[in-house]
Amino acid sequence: MKKFIIRRLLISVVLLFFVSMIIYTIMRLMPTSYVETQAMTLAQRPGSKSYQEWVDQLNAQYGLDTGIVQGYFRWLSKAIRLDFGDSWYFNQPVLQKFSGVIWYSFGLGLAAFIIEIIIAIPAGIVAARKQYSLADYAITVIALIGISLPSFFFATILKYVFSIRLGWVDLYGIVSRMHETMSDAGKVLDMVKHMVLPTLTLVVVSIGSLMRYTRANMLEVLNSDYIRTARAKGLSENRVINHHAFRNTLIPIVTLLGGSLPGLFGGAMITETLYQIPGIGYTFYQCVTQGDIPFVMFYMVFMAVLILLGNLIADITYALVDPRVRVN
Repeated sequence: MKKFIIRRLLISVVLLFFVSMIIYTIMRLMPTSYVETQAMTLAQRPGSKSYQEWVDQLNAQYGLDTGIVQGYFRWLSKAIRLDFGDSWYFNQPVLQKFSGVIWYSFGLGLAAFIIEIIIAIPAGIVAARKQYSLADYAITVIALIGISLPSFFFATILKYVFSIRLGWVDLYGIVSRMHETMSDAGKVLDMVKHMVLPTLTLVVVSIGSLMRYTRANMLEVLNSDYIRTARAKGLSENRVINHHAFRNTLIPIVTLLGGSLPGLFGGAMITETLYQIPGIGYTFYQCVTQGDIPFVMFYMVFMAVLILLGNLIADITYALVDPRVRVN
């Protein structure tokens, strides 16, 4: 196992190198340019230098006056030392801005992830145990609605009902206007209240896939020979399902959940933007629209690291879930 982990980490480093190079190349070729926007603003000031002079000065200031390959290795030499530069749009160090917004996204993603598991996996098992029953059809319909429902459409409905019609929560933001005057417990409850609709949006639009996935794998396991043998021996149905069938359903579920790691830390860009939650997803959206290369580069590389790490954790978890799985 130790050799396997070391080998996978080395492969991940190589993959990360090429992925970051591709991301940097794409960022340098983006049509949106913060430099051009900033140069245009500065050139309009009375007595200022010309637009082209500002472009040349800002390109030299931000290290964009070199070729893509040279610029990438200059960025890489700093990134190895965890120096990702300053965000052009927010005018502060990238890591400082990241540390200030990541926990909003983590709290939102973790809450949605836990609720999704609690609801989707048991519902998928129930649908498989009672195949073609009313419960199975109801769960299938709910799952298909969740899969088909766009997050922006569902979020708009929730905001219209609970914010505009009922007035229970604010349309946007993570805190209310009177947040600073509240007690510590009141501030926490205020933030939780504002997180309810975004969390509900994420759960509804993502629960269907896990529900259907669990149902399909449970049906496959329930039709296996060893399940029929266990029932023939007189074991109770609960023991057959919980002890024999569910354990063998965990491997494909672990694969799916391992890919959910980026969602915990990577933010939900559409949902956060719709509700204007100041998380990493909304921050990334703002930086993309402004052509903020330093922050977007860091975010994309951060997501690549999470994806590689999630796959590694899923592979390691296989051996823990199923003793038959061994790493050669």
